Amino acid sequence: MIYVDEAAGRFHLQGKGYSYCLQVDEEGRLLNLHFGARIPDGSLRRLVDDYRDGASFDPKVSRLPLELPSPGAGFMGEGALQVENTNGDNILRLRYEGYTLLDGKPALEGLPASYVESADEAQTLVITLKDELLPLRAELSYTVFRDHDVLARSLRLVNGGTEPVTLTKMQSASVPLYGEDFDYLHLKGGWARERRPLRAPLAGAAVRIESRRGASGHEENPFLALMEKSATERQGRVWGETLVYSGSFMAEAVPDNFGNTRLSIGLNPGVCRWRLNGGEAFQTPEALLAFSSEGLNGLSQAFHGLIRTRVCRGYWRDRERPVLINNWEATYFNFNEEKLVAIAEKARDIGVELFVLDDGWFGKRDSDNCSLGDWVADRRKLPGGIKGVSDKIHALGLRFGLWFEPEMVPPDSDLYRAHPDWCLHAKDRPRTEARQQLILDLSRQEVQDYIIAAVSAILGNEGVDYVKWDMNRNMTEPFSAALPPERQMETQHRYMLGLYRVLETLTAAFPQVLFESCSGGGGRFDCGMLYYMPQTWTSDDTDANERLYIQYGTSVVYPPAAMGAHVSAVPNHQTGRVSSFKMRGDVALAGNFGFELDLTALSPQDLAEAAEQVRTIKSLRGTLQKGTFTRLESPFAGNYAAWQFVSPDGDELLFCGYQRLVEPNPTTHRIRLCGLDAEAIYRLDDGTAYTGGELMEIGLSMPIAKEDFSSCVLRFRRERAPRA
Repeated sequence: MIYVDEAAGRFHLQGKGYSYCLQVDEEGRLLNLHFGARIPDGSLRRLVDDYRDGASFDPKVSRLPLELPSPGAGFMGEGALQVENTNGDNILRLRYEGYTLLDGKPALEGLPASYVESADEAQTLVITLKDELLPLRAELSYTVFRDHDVLARSLRLVNGGTEPVTLTKMQSASVPLYGEDFDYLHLKGGWARERRPLRAPLAGAAVRIESRRGASGHEENPFLALMEKSATERQGRVWGETLVYSGSFMAEAVPDNFGNTRLSIGLNPGVCRWRLNGGEAFQTPEALLAFSSEGLNGLSQAFHGLIRTRVCRGYWRDRERPVLINNWEATYFNFNEEKLVAIAEKARDIGVELFVLDDGWFGKRDSDNCSLGDWVADRRKLPGGIKGVSDKIHALGLRFGLWFEPEMVPPDSDLYRAHPDWCLHAKDRPRTEARQQLILDLSRQEVQDYIIAAVSAILGNEGVDYVKWDMNRNMTEPFSAALPPERQMETQHRYMLGLYRVLETLTAAFPQVLFESCSGGGGRFDCGMLYYMPQTWTSDDTDANERLYIQYGTSVVYPPAAMGAHVSAVPNHQTGRVSSFKMRGDVALAGNFGFELDLTALSPQDLAEAAEQVRTIKSLRGTLQKGTFTRLESPFAGNYAAWQFVSPDGDELLFCGYQRLVEPNPTTHRIRLCGLDAEAIYRLDDGTAYTGGELMEIGLSMPIAKEDFSSCVLRFRRERAPRA
């Protein structure tokens, strides 16, 4: 998996489908000679001369594919590591010092990261570089997994001296790729329209996507891909990167003057600087890198497998997720215990397994402008408190869940009145409110401890089986009253470290509680949150048509097992659109299924349809959560969308097709499946049989739609015997 040739100064990191080749040159610089398709182990040293050939106005070192480029020594390109030292300059000359090769994968201190459960699952290479004058050491960590075609990459910086060094840019990964004629793809959006794939030519210009909001964000997701011009969903070479981090980030694709492109990702230097004192170390978040020679779907499937099984973790990682009912769009703040129990009784009758009480259960919370942080039940609505209603829900045979927004505090709250300095703010500046709330300063341990104690008191005593953890605004004045002036630009990252401490403590103390992340819907859908919470509320937009776009784009990086997807009422509360109950259920099927409506208000017909959907989901959960997901047709390309799931053993196939609008004088629309056994028989429940070859080469004809927003879900079983 990792081959080391000490004499040649070469490191060959070899996954099942990729190679990542590093070389130490004669001056001790660490070069990256190849990241792409797997190649045989062997010398690539001759490529060093390829990079040096040719005349240039720039120093020759600027032509070199440096693995950790930094200013100084003639390098004119985009730096991945930058510092300010006590001399006032930013020069680094990093030279190779040594390496360590480990079985397994060490954890990252204070940060979420991919992991292994046994040492034989992976190898980790740590290469140490050291500056010639500064006592600064850079430890570059690489993990190659046995079962996943993803490379984990991070950077640890150690100040071995006595004088402080200020870190001004610390990229977790920075990979030089040969060539510049690429398209780039990123996931752009906003609230209620998250993660829409945008593809455009790189065209010789630097591309930067970022968040400075203190959250990974609705607007951009921490993901960037480079694609060959000819690459499609199913063919062509694609490189991708994502970050195991939930705060502000920056990803870049930067062509140089010599026909190469650097792909990088890490903390956003616009909002993060770090004063590293003597004897201290700084760990960057982990980047996940993947390469596919089978198009964008191949890249997605590589990420899906690792994220689902070796980023997500804990009791619920591999267990079937419960079908839930959430009361939010059914009642908003206007509920009482009687109403909640009535909805839960209907939910029990149709087979739902989990009832979730959303916002409005605490303090004086009749609207979204007060009481966050005052985590005490409102006895006007819940006379018996949380325990009273949870006991009644449990008596119906359902699990009980609860909504929290622990990171926020409104001025109209007992918590704020007691601790007005506990929010993020700038000294002597106005405190900008959004949604009538401020953000608690989680860089402070006393604030972290308060949240841990307040949430633990409820989880430990009130019969809570599920938590929806929300975060509904981003940072505007991300500064801390507890930090000195020279450390104020550390606040955002210290906040994230504090949040991760809170989540690590709570999830360890309550391992059987199912946590779901939310941030105004999908505003913090990232691998950092998935490490603690194996599913995320995909978007506040529950409209079935809009969810086709959102779930399709989200699947570029994240597996369906991570997506919360609910059937809601019509007219839809976000768009006003009306679609059939079947369509809404068939779209929500491709995620963690639930309902977000008032079951007591449904017609008998819709209630029967809901019960049938629950039965279907329960019979398919193994394939939906653990199977291989493939995008077949993009809703961004036209009137149709389609995807498929194949069970881990290959014996169950689920096809999901959707048509947005009715077409006049319709023609046959076929959708070709992929990744099947060409010689096997795939049989529908009604007995109709197809060969895998037919499904892949001829495809399935979509039914003629008789109404807008129609859907077709087909379930096949594979038979190895010849067709009768």
